[in-house]
Amino acid sequence: MRTLFFKRSLFLLFLITSFIGSYQLASRFPLQWDVTQNALNSLDQGSVDALKQLNEPLKITVYVAEQDAQLGDVRKLVTDFVGMYQRYKTDISLTFVDPVKEPDAVRQSGIRGNGEMVVDYAGRREHIITLNQQTLTSALLRLARSKDQLMMYVTGHGERKLDGVANHDLGEFGKRLSQNGYRIAPLNLSIAQDVPSNVGVLLITHPQADFFPGETDKVMRHIEQGGNVLWLIDAEPLRGLEPLAEQLGITLTPGVVVDPAAHDVNAPTDWTLGTGYAPHAITQNFDLITVFPFARALGTEDSSNWEHHVLVEGATNGWVSASHSTKFDKRNDTPGPVNLAIALQREVAGHEQRIVVIGSGAFLSNAYSGNGGNLDLGINILNWLSGEERLITLSPRTTQDGTLTLSRNMLLFMSVGLLVAFPFILIAIGGRLWWLRR
Repeated sequence: MRTLFFKRSLFLLFLITSFIGSYQLASRFPLQWDVTQNALNSLDQGSVDALKQLNEPLKITVYVAEQDAQLGDVRKLVTDFVGMYQRYKTDISLTFVDPVKEPDAVRQSGIRGNGEMVVDYAGRREHIITLNQQTLTSALLRLARSKDQLMMYVTGHGERKLDGVANHDLGEFGKRLSQNGYRIAPLNLSIAQDVPSNVGVLLITHPQADFFPGETDKVMRHIEQGGNVLWLIDAEPLRGLEPLAEQLGITLTPGVVVDPAAHDVNAPTDWTLGTGYAPHAITQNFDLITVFPFARALGTEDSSNWEHHVLVEGATNGWVSASHSTKFDKRNDTPGPVNLAIALQREVAGHEQRIVVIGSGAFLSNAYSGNGGNLDLGINILNWLSGEERLITLSPRTTQDGTLTLSRNMLLFMSVGLLVAFPFILIAIGGRLWWLRR
């Protein structure tokens, strides 16, 4: 009897010790698995990469009341959300301030409404009103940027605008750049004495009216002095920018690229799919298909001044059609593959000058930038041009979880199974074990 009591006591002690040990291990080394579709409750790779750029502690302050009439315990929701970031960066501190109880703190921080988040890092600050992974990660990317970047785009000749809303404009691209910390401004070369020296990247899109020779000279002088440039070229006459192409050693094949691969995937026949990416800092780990509408083939000339690197190649089985025909004419057309984007670089005045030329002005336009990885590639290009290679990463994307819809019969079956059948099975198993032991 004593032996049986001793064994039972020893087993009970072992069980209690196991529970305590498991609790301590779970507290110190928490493990989580996200089984939702598209990993809804986890950070995407772009957010993880953004956190890796932050070497100093990050402080997050949320100005929100403890309870919300619709959402309930808002602070718990925020804590769980920030917790996803704290898994990858342990020195993120989270503090809550009640706007009603501490109005002075709200005024000093310039808070505009309940629920606003303030992110502090290395003496810089970002305010976030809408809380989701896209907005917070974009703020982290801006804080990780080592310096302010001014990007100016040439205007005055009917060019695409970075703040425009028309289909041919680049407003969505400009919005993404602003989210990532770029300052954007227009530049009219007929008024400006020269391209400002503090311009990080100069954007040139295809003009609809001719450049004056003096305007072209200002652009070329900017390049001679080591300025970085992004040039989007359409399959149209250059309208005064011919000297610029000659200066960069860029050759342009007349005509529009025709890509049968686009037709095979039911895409418009005037699209060219960018599927081949040469090794480069811009295209590192980039495997998204890109779309180049009304594309123009780019070539390069041997030059001792510039290093040319092909970034994107397409139309492997396509051709360049001088007559815009969808059928190949071996007498007049040029067979593919073709170069769709080219990067240039050289050493000027002790620093590396960088230029990217893309053979499709519509590549980043509002009408087409949402296709494939166009915007992601555009952001990578700007990060490289501005010397921020460490920020070259896929931008965070919003994830959507699938909805499980059950019929009434299925709900009834599951209810009966869980509330009646399953308990009955447990009782039957317990009764069977009791009877065997008797």
